[in-house]
Amino acid sequence: MASYHFSAQAVKRSEGRSVVAMAAYRAGEKLRDQRRGVDADYSRRRGVVHAEIIVPQGSAAWLRDREQLWNGVEKSEVRRDAQLAREINMALPYELTDEQRLVLVREFVASEFVSLGMVADFAIHAPVAEKGEDPRNFHAHVLLTLRQAGGGGFRRVKTREWNSDAMLVKWRQAWAEHQNRVLGGHRVRVDHRSLDVQRAEAVARREPVLAATLDRAAEIHVGPKARKAAFAKTPQSRDREAGPFRIRKLPSPVRRMVRYPELDKGSRANANIKRLGANGERFAAKAAKIERQAQRMRRRQAYYESLIAKERSASQDQQESFRARRARYEHALKRREQVAFWLAELDKLFFAVLGIRESQFMRRTVWSNRMGRWQRLDLEPTRGGGRNRTR
Repeated sequence: MASYHFSAQAVKRSEGRSVVAMAAYRAGEKLRDQRRGVDADYSRRRGVVHAEIIVPQGSAAWLRDREQLWNGVEKSEVRRDAQLAREINMALPYELTDEQRLVLVREFVASEFVSLGMVADFAIHAPVAEKGEDPRNFHAHVLLTLRQAGGGGFRRVKTREWNSDAMLVKWRQAWAEHQNRVLGGHRVRVDHRSLDVQRAEAVARREPVLAATLDRAAEIHVGPKARKAAFAKTPQSRDREAGPFRIRKLPSPVRRMVRYPELDKGSRANANIKRLGANGERFAAKAAKIERQAQRMRRRQAYYESLIAKERSASQDQQESFRARRARYEHALKRREQVAFWLAELDKLFFAVLGIRESQFMRRTVWSNRMGRWQRLDLEPTRGGGRNRTR
């Protein structure tokens, strides 16, 4: 099964983010950030395969200009804690060609986002071999406006229904359907549902091999903040207030306190290494159990083989009736066929579990190497990349 990833997040000014700088980084361009008075210059960024803006039919022409578009968004939002845009991150099938990936993203963005009135600015990124990136890591970033676009620009009111959980679920399912339609000529498929849901369905369909391979803990997505945490030898955590204010029998309202030092076990990258190691050990234990079951089946198979041979070589002058011997012979044949069937099923299950065990250990090695590479890159001077310049 191919890798599926689809995540959505709001671009918030309260987090110190600039949607102009984000658009420049994703498109690999140099854009003037008018609100901050700086140039976001990522023109030397590598790995950007394609960048494009799609607007609803009849929209203002200036919305097709990346610098005007996102500076217009920044200008229209006056609050310090304003949400500026929505970002969608999607993993792309590496089995496809560059042209097929572009058509896939373009059709999905147009049908699911632009058709609702959003302006979509998307960029397709390919892995950069010089950085040691996974050669399968093709992905797309989509920046979406929070207001509907028209001939006069943007509407004054944001479209709140785009923020609903139901809309996100619909988009996730649609992205899986779009990919599987394009992957029709390939054997791989993607599934937007959790591993637990997929495993329950496999059990209901009586597919033990698929159910066994899905019985594992999923990897955690590691974003930029989590990647920075991986640089630290000892990630620092502290108690933080969270959630709404709660009125209690105190002089003033209080908020729930989250004890992060008690919860954190390291960075997300470290958590992935631990999960993958635990998965590998779990599948190793499963493989050992299946092998023990197969050995018992082989002993039973040998017993019925000997019983069949005995009945075939039995002399005709035995006191026992022919009917009784014939019944034993047919029973032994039937049981031998059953044992052979289950032995074949155990063999398939064994090799499937053995394969997923190896893949989990391999993924753990990949994460360990990736962490070491991140830390080395963090110590090296930056070459190229983006810079903010004041005029």
